[in-house]
Amino acid sequence: MVKHGGKALLFEQNGTDFPLLINAFASDRRICMALGVNQLSDIELAIAGLLKEFLGPKRRMLDKLKVIPALKEVASWMPKSVRGRGDCQEVIMEKPDLTRLPVLTCWPADGGPFITLPGVHTKDPHTGNRNLGMYRMQVFSPEMTGMHWHLHKGSAKHYQQYKELGRRMPVSVTLGGDPIYTYAATAPLPEDLDEYLLAGFLRRKRVELVKCMTNDLEVPSDVDFVIEGYIDPAEELILEGPFGDHTGFYSLADYFPRFHVTCITHRKNAVYPATIVGIPPQEDGWIGKATERIFLMPIKMTVAPEVTDMHMPVEGVFHNITLVSLRKEYPGQALKIMSSLWGAGQMMFNKILVVTGHEVSLTDYRTLARIISERVDPVNDIHFFRGPVDILDHSSSKYAYGSKVGIDVPEAAGDLPSSRLTSDAKVSSEVYPEKIGFAYPEIKAIRSDLPHDGISLVIISVKKSKKRHIRLIADEILTKQWVKNVKFLLFMDEQPDTGSLSQIVWLVANNIDPLRDCFYIDDETGMKLPTMCIDGTRKTREFDDFQRDWPNVIVMDDQTISKVDEKWRDLGLGSLIPSPSRIYKSLIISDGAVS
Repeated sequence: MVKHGGKALLFEQNGTDFPLLINAFASDRRICMALGVNQLSDIELAIAGLLKEFLGPKRRMLDKLKVIPALKEVASWMPKSVRGRGDCQEVIMEKPDLTRLPVLTCWPADGGPFITLPGVHTKDPHTGNRNLGMYRMQVFSPEMTGMHWHLHKGSAKHYQQYKELGRRMPVSVTLGGDPIYTYAATAPLPEDLDEYLLAGFLRRKRVELVKCMTNDLEVPSDVDFVIEGYIDPAEELILEGPFGDHTGFYSLADYFPRFHVTCITHRKNAVYPATIVGIPPQEDGWIGKATERIFLMPIKMTVAPEVTDMHMPVEGVFHNITLVSLRKEYPGQALKIMSSLWGAGQMMFNKILVVTGHEVSLTDYRTLARIISERVDPVNDIHFFRGPVDILDHSSSKYAYGSKVGIDVPEAAGDLPSSRLTSDAKVSSEVYPEKIGFAYPEIKAIRSDLPHDGISLVIISVKKSKKRHIRLIADEILTKQWVKNVKFLLFMDEQPDTGSLSQIVWLVANNIDPLRDCFYIDDETGMKLPTMCIDGTRKTREFDDFQRDWPNVIVMDDQTISKVDEKWRDLGLGSLIPSPSRIYKSLIISDGAVS
């Protein structure tokens, strides 16, 4: 991942009374500034020290007494309610009006303007426990938005509880203030652990909370904006979306609760924060990097102590790809890790999990690909599971339910189980593009250079035109040995650039439901050939019996691109940086959010 995602931008002339801040987190330096550290590893060390204080053995009375200062320090981070009004209530809008805020419509097929960095506050009606989450909010009118909270998240649970009680649900939304609040709203904390305790720990000072004006919820006193209101669970849901999402695809329109605004307050000189997500890398990639580092240590010390490192490539958009290294000590340990992680909070959304030895660098992708190519037996070292998936996963045949794949990378070639495909890297792959292309004119491109670099992967671009098209092609080219001694055979649509591995990884991770789209071809004796085939194509009703709508990738429209190019020259911003959308234009199947 690049260390810098562009400059933070402040738009002071945007047609409203409030400046708009965007891209504030998109660099290594700025995300560290937001979290109050010099480098993210500082947080890892602090968490490790704290957990050791509480989880370490306490054999002597002196050891137990040493915990008291740590308990006192933790107590000093607990959020505190303060009386009176906060800075966030310096100005009370006479009539609440969301259109006075510079709310962005981000992408051409978006359903409307969306608030994209909200801190959504709710509480459990039974226990009073607070939840702080981040859920996009489509603005429908000056006093109403949608509330796109995900099925598996804390606020959605609270909503169901209020629905069962037949009561209105108070909701308050904050914007801006200390950037630690924005991060805390995204953090995958265990249920009922207060996000403001995490904010206090990261800041090393407690968060001061004030009571809202029109409901009983509390919010940080120093945020820029507070939008107060309620959701009535008895009310009809509203069609919300589409929205250009962090997956790089549109999340399509669906029905969500209506949030009614009762009051808007703000600081004097308030600044409205926003983010734009889309094809990675975008600003949210740096927030995800912080989560990766912050939550590694708790995973190591409470769930999987043998884990030595964890990495979520930006192409995996947080939940699609996770790479894990560990000290392997016994057979089946990688499967134990897969089960542990897929059962740990929001890791349940992970789709592709690679588990390798501790000697492997997880950020050296090319070397990791060579190690997988050398050591992994595609038939015996790859494991499939079913379970929950993120509601933004468009590839699963069922909403929010699909499959996962785990790749167990053996420690060394000598540890491999017997296989008809040797792991000796000296064995040459054999690919015959001329024969394949002659037999299948619908194949538009074949990338067969990667095996020469030690990466046992061949990529084939196909224009599908019939049912089971990919499997029919795979069957013939493998049984006729037009592709031989290759461990992974990947099929893509005709549009992607096979020269860009980053683009290919991003598309495949989004487009596959592993149990459905990863398959093997049997030989004449019924034995599986030692090549995994992967169908990374777009799924359709016509050719794949896929019954859900498939979303388009997100690109900017030509008119907006041209306007930005013109303003670039007029404003004297230096050499023109071409719109990244131009790279992805070929991936668009049709106009609109649905491809």
